[in-house]
Amino acid sequence: MELPTIAAPGVGERADAVADAACHLYDTAVHGGWSRGAAEDAAEAIETTAHALAHIDPGAEVVLAPVHAALADLRRRLGLAPAEPLTADGLPAAPRTVGNPRRTRWVRVPISPPSPRQPPSRTTS
Repeated sequence: MELPTIAAPGVGERADAVADAACHLYDTAVHGGWSRGAAEDAAEAIETTAHALAHIDPGAEVVLAPVHAALADLRRRLGLAPAEPLTADGLPAAPRTVGNPRRTRWVRVPISPPSPRQPPSRTTS
């Protein structure tokens, strides 16, 4: 499949903004620490982007299935809430609304209290 050179209105600009935000997140996260909320936000951003990319081509959803499986595993490993359930069409059951997405999210209750940050262990040789 060959993609058109011009995207639908707003798609190119939003994709560019997501790419820039991901670069800034990487630069910041490499030198900082993650919180439960930040990790969940980042996972949700990847999941939502993968859902959007799944509409490029009929086979794209199959190609992106490992991304969703990997993120589900990461959520379990980090003790995060599972991703929002999908409908039969593969879309989130509760679609986001325009505006501040933080106001449209489900209320999240931590399964266990977050662990306090521990300094890296230093072993002497």
